[in-house]
Amino acid sequence: MSVSEPVERLMKLFSRFPGVGDKTARRFALFLLQQPSDFSSELSSTISLMRDRTFCCSICGNLTTEDPCSICSDPFRDRKTLCVMENVEDMLSMEQSGAYSGLYFILGGRVSPMDGQDIEPERLARLKEYSGKGNFLELIIATNPSVEGDLTFFAVLDAVRDTGIKTTRLAFGLPLGGTIGYADRVTLHASIESRVEVRVQDNS
Repeated sequence: MSVSEPVERLMKLFSRFPGVGDKTARRFALFLLQQPSDFSSELSSTISLMRDRTFCCSICGNLTTEDPCSICSDPFRDRKTLCVMENVEDMLSMEQSGAYSGLYFILGGRVSPMDGQDIEPERLARLKEYSGKGNFLELIIATNPSVEGDLTFFAVLDAVRDTGIKTTRLAFGLPLGGTIGYADRVTLHASIESRVEVRVQDNS
């Protein structure tokens, strides 16, 4: 299929999105051509506005249009817990789950030697400073269940080792509603390693 040069450029730009292949990129480009001109204008202006007005919160690293961000400035958040996450996308997933109501710290990267990735030393130093001055009772290291997640976990653990704050990590293992018979070896291993103590109440 032969397309005009602007459409081909747009398709190449869309194909750079995570999870978007050539066919999906072509579908996006053709979809835009079929929309009214005001749709394209609004999309373009919104992207420009996002780029001009969005920046990282100076406290936690969340993407925001105000400093500090709405989470850091919310007086109703639990200010005794700090959750350390690799990126903003993970933080948004945590927020949408409604399972956590404390504060965050975004690393802005991960430790992945195979990909040549590492966490900026300044960012780890900032985490140590923030956690030490924040009167936190617990620091949750919420890295992903992977080799890179483990390496990132130990990098963070080493950075906050001298703060004296209780440090925990998210448990991994069997998903809710899952069955042991269909679980893979890695999941079962994580389930065993993340097992918790069951306190039996004496009714006698």
